[in-house]
Amino acid sequence: MNNIVVAVALAIGASWAWGSIEMMQRNYGLQKELDTLSRQQKLVELETESLALQQRYYKSSEYQELAVRERVGLANPGEKALILPPNSQAAKESDAVVAGSTPKPAEEVSNFEQWVNFLFGGNRSNMQ
Repeated sequence: MNNIVVAVALAIGASWAWGSIEMMQRNYGLQKELDTLSRQQKLVELETESLALQQRYYKSSEYQELAVRERVGLANPGEKALILPPNSQAAKESDAVVAGSTPKPAEEVSNFEQWVNFLFGGNRSNMQ
């Protein structure tokens, strides 16, 4: 009889522990979902604020003036337009050569030499 009572008590304890673990896992999943939805809500609020600011900007006289000037080509009194000719082929080639070149180190120094220079001040003469 004593063994049966102990077995029933162990079964009740195990079921209680299992139920507690399942409940903690469910709570963890729900909290994770709540955090995700909270982040999404904040993101939507920020996007809404951003769109409201953009709308206010598009309704402003500053934007309307810039848009008209860009589309129609109008200018304020006293302004002058500077129209440049397209680049020549030689200018394009020289830009490509400059963009393609990379600076090369003056002298390859080993890691050990760099540490010696750092620790004992060997680079001071180079900086002056």
